[in-house]
Order: sequence, then structure tokens, then C-alpha cells
Amino acid sequence: MSSAVIARVAATAVACGAVLATAVLPATAATHADLGRAHSSVVIGKVQADSPGKDDRSRWSLNAEWVEVVNTSHRPVNLKNWTLTDADRHTYRFGHLRLAGHQKVRVHTGIGRDTVRDVYQNRRAYVWDNYRDTATLRNNHGRVIDTESWGHRGR
Repeated sequence: MSSAVIARVAATAVACGAVLATAVLPATAATHADLGRAHSSVVIGKVQADSPGKDDRSRWSLNAEWVEVVNTSHRPVNLKNWTLTDADRHTYRFGHLRLAGHQKVRVHTGIGRDTVRDVYQNRRAYVWDNYRDTATLRNNHGRVIDTESWGHRGR
């Protein structure tokens, strides 16, 4: 083989290696970002941090502020002693709640009667910042399961 052919083969091998490394890096980076998180089929779903209408601390307005917790698997999960926390460390602790497969529960800020679809923090003040906040869901061992953030740092 001539040195020109060897050089072309070597250049092709280096280029293929660079393409493969680029494809693998994002997956590796995602894995490192998730270190410390417990694997779970339960995630934070939709968030309504800004209740519609006037913020007058009425029962209706407080309960229109909510975070959904969703079970994405077909197996039930007991949320007893799981917590949902905002950036200011306001914490809601779930009681005995069996979240069936593919079911969601809304965690409302205000006062109400808990059901399998809606639970209430029984607060008389808003929890979630309308402009910037982070909801953190932890399991009964305190491990972070999921987070959801909104807003801009500059606000």
C-alpha cells in the first residue's frame, strides 16, 4: 500500500472516531447530570404557578395554583412521605396516597378535601412564584425524583 492510501485510511478512521465521540458525549453528559437522582416513573407534570385572575388569597385563587405529579408507568406508587418543595423551601408532605398507573394528582396550594385526584397544602398564602421558581419532588428517602423550573434568572 502506498503512503497516500495509508494516510487516507488513517484520516477516515480519525474522522469516524470524532463523529462517534460527538454522538456519545451528549448521552454521557445527561447521565452525569442525573447523578444523585433516584430513578422513578413518577414525574412533575404541568404547573400552574400563577392562578388566573386577581391574586386575592381567596380559596378559589389559592387552589388555582397547583403542581401535577404524574405516574408514567402502569404500576401503582405509594407517595406516602414524599415531598414537593419550592425554591423557598415551602414543603408539602404527601399522606398515604396510592397513585395508580398512568394517573396524576394535583397538589393545590389552598384548602380543600384530599381525593385521589386532588390534594391540598392547606395554606392561606401563595407558594409558587409566578415569575421564577423550582418545584422539587423527593421520595420518602429524601432523594430527588424530579424538578421543574420556570422563569428567568434576571427577573
